[in-house]
Amino acid sequence: MIKRIAPDAQVIDITHGIQPTNVLQGALVLASTLPYMPEGIHLAVVDPGVGGDRKPLALRGSDGRLYVGPDNGLLLVAAERLGAVEAAVELAERAYRLEPVASTFHGRDIFSPAAAHLAAGVELEALGPKIGVDKLVRLELPAPDIGTRRIRATVLYVDRFGNVQLNLRPADLEEVGIEEGSRVEVAVGFERYYAVAARTFAEVRRGDIVLYEDAYGSIALAINQGNAAEMFVARVGQEIRLAALDA
Repeated sequence: MIKRIAPDAQVIDITHGIQPTNVLQGALVLASTLPYMPEGIHLAVVDPGVGGDRKPLALRGSDGRLYVGPDNGLLLVAAERLGAVEAAVELAERAYRLEPVASTFHGRDIFSPAAAHLAAGVELEALGPKIGVDKLVRLELPAPDIGTRRIRATVLYVDRFGNVQLNLRPADLEEVGIEEGSRVEVAVGFERYYAVAARTFAEVRRGDIVLYEDAYGSIALAINQGNAAEMFVARVGQEIRLAALDA
């Protein structure tokens, strides 16, 4: 559909690996990926509310990037990390849709055509009426609970290797005395495990649990040549508690 409307557009497919209906995962992957992508029109669809009350959107960021997707918080984490959202419109203009619009396939019939028309030079404001930026739906990203020696963290994302991304940054570990080489207690429900804080998997033995900074600057748990998510039975939104054992 995009190439049909904008045949000269270069399409870069980031991923189709988002878990079904997981808007938070989609938002975090988008926010982590876009800093490494060329500026352009960014189309994202994770849309469990398709056919309901949520609005179809196009946004313009302060850096000139354009975003197309549902008004469910999916776009805003990335757009606001890369600068303020300058303008938002509802995708309501029928001339820039594929008619008839299917009730359950807005990715094909609304979002993709809108992105393609933007790529072909159509102005954002032509796609539909303006929406106040303050009216857009925002996701509530969980904040960690950081104590003197312990942290209550939340699972944000599990990748295909079973690595478990937490809502933590390196500075959060520093607050409780966890540094490279530290031994760390990892509590998941009533179970207790022991990890080593390290820079790379190569710094621990095969089968050991490692607490590390991932490629996107977040703190994650992994097992060297294993699957941490399977061991912890980890899921998005789950609480994981960390404690420094030798701080």
